[in-house]
Amino acid sequence: MNILVVGATGTLGRQIVRRALDEGFQVRCLVRSFRKASFLKEWGAELVQGDLRYPETLPPALEGMTAVIDAAAARPTDASIRQVDWDGKVSLIQAVKAANIDRFIFFSILDCEKYPHVPLMDIKRCTELYLEESGLNYTVLRLCGFMQGLIGQYAIPILEKQAVWVMGDGAPTAYMDTQDIAKFAVRALQVPETEKRCFPVVGSRAWGAYEVIRLCERLSGREAKITRMPIGLLRAVQKTARFFQWTWNVADRLAFAEVVAAGQPLTASMDETYATFGIDPKEITTLETYMQDYFARITKKLKELEYERERAKERKNKKRSPFKPVNAKAAIAKSRAASAANESSQQEDS
Repeated sequence: MNILVVGATGTLGRQIVRRALDEGFQVRCLVRSFRKASFLKEWGAELVQGDLRYPETLPPALEGMTAVIDAAAARPTDASIRQVDWDGKVSLIQAVKAANIDRFIFFSILDCEKYPHVPLMDIKRCTELYLEESGLNYTVLRLCGFMQGLIGQYAIPILEKQAVWVMGDGAPTAYMDTQDIAKFAVRALQVPETEKRCFPVVGSRAWGAYEVIRLCERLSGREAKITRMPIGLLRAVQKTARFFQWTWNVADRLAFAEVVAAGQPLTASMDETYATFGIDPKEITTLETYMQDYFARITKKLKELEYERERAKERKNKKRSPFKPVNAKAAIAKSRAASAANESSQQEDS
């Protein structure tokens, strides 16, 4: 099977590429920059240049493909949510249908139908409905949070003794490792029962912000400096951003942040998902295990850096010393030789 992965350089996309290659699939990646995606080529994937914002770049990338996994998402710095997550996805779905490609994997957000006032949630739900009407053999995987995102949000600030920002009560979220999400995405292509269906793909349990912080504190041995952002302030900033066209994208993202801050748990039962995909829940990484592995690696790295700093300091101090360093072994040998010579001299004198 030949797979086109869209959004292949992202946090999730790169794990999908890695997983698909490891399972023997031929993988092509739609990328905007060959330079930034060079690591994918080193893994064994084929690179083709294209951009969801430019529909004319899509047909060449789809030639010879039998399936598409769409992991693309708008980046805050270079595109609006509507440009990529709606206009771009519609163009992609149309191009996939025109190319007679049968299988399409799409990532949505859990409970998106409950938040029509939040632009990203509404767009995800509309895309789901558009796929249902497209006639494609699609599979929708509904996610709610990546474990990888918790490193920058909690772990690193705690390690660096910086402020950890918490909004409102914080919705407990069933985070999942992107490597495990990639496992479900690639498996969907191999299980006919997943066609034209929607599945939650979430972690084993929902974690609140303060639970994650306490876990990081315990594993790092450091205390977090928590700064709370009132939900009222968040809403005020969002409304202000709506006044200016160039800050609309910021307002849309702040609206999604309000969903997380609202306190409603983002989780779902995975029983049917595990049964349909034929994946054992025991194979899925828990948040405790993920964080333990992270802090174990970072602690080892810090010790290595500290050792290197001490070695560099010792070398520097030796260079500064006005005295020639003494070689202990050479000094002992010299002393023994002098002693032996002295004894020999005394014997001759007697």
